[in-house]
Amino acid sequence: MPYLKALQWQRSLLTERINNPNLEDVLILLEHPPVYTLGQGANLEFLKFDLDKSTYDVHRVERGGEVTYHCPGQLVGYPILNLQHYRQDLHWYLRQLEEVLIRVLANYELQGERIPGFTGVWLEGRKVAAIGIKVSRWITMHGFSLNVCPDMTGFESIVPCGIADKSVGSLAEWIPGIKPQEVRFCVARCFAEVFDVELVDSQPEGFVLSP
Repeated sequence: MPYLKALQWQRSLLTERINNPNLEDVLILLEHPPVYTLGQGANLEFLKFDLDKSTYDVHRVERGGEVTYHCPGQLVGYPILNLQHYRQDLHWYLRQLEEVLIRVLANYELQGERIPGFTGVWLEGRKVAAIGIKVSRWITMHGFSLNVCPDMTGFESIVPCGIADKSVGSLAEWIPGIKPQEVRFCVARCFAEVFDVELVDSQPEGFVLSP
C-alpha cells in the first residue's frame, strides 16, 4: 500500500476514535513500496543524499524517531489503540510493542533482544525491528516495522534510526525463504497475546481488536 494512503487511513481512524473513544481498536499490517520517512524532529544529517535533489520518496510525519526505510518484504504494523483501555503510559506501550516482536522471533526459535537506551528489537546485534509512534489523547498511530525479507540496499542511503554504530538485519538472513504473509499471522497472534485482546480479521490488511 502506498505510504501516504496508509497514513491517511491511520489519521482517519485516529480522528474517528478521538470523536468516539468507544470504537474498537484496529491493527493494520501491510507492506509499502520503497519510501523513507522522517520523524517530526528527525535530523537531516542522517540522510546520505540531498533531500532537495532526491529521486527517493521521502515524507516527514508526526511520529517520533529519526529516519527509517520501508519497502516490500518488510512487515509494517500500525496499531490504532486507545491506551485508556490498557495503560496510559507511553514507555509501557513501547515495551509492549517490543515484546510482541520478541515473541514473534521466539516463534522461529530466534532470540530477540532489547538494547538499553534504544527502542526496537535486535537479533545477534543487528536491528531487525524499528518502532516509532504518535499518541493523541491516548490514541496511538504509526507503530513498528519488522524486516522479514526486504532488499536491504535501501538502508545504505540513511543512518537507520540515527544509530550509526549498529547495523540492520532481516529475518531472511536466519530463515531463508521466509515471507511477510506467513509472519503477518504470527505478529497478529503475538499482538493479541501481549495486549490481551481478541483478533477479528476484518480485511486483507487489518484486524479489529476486541477486549
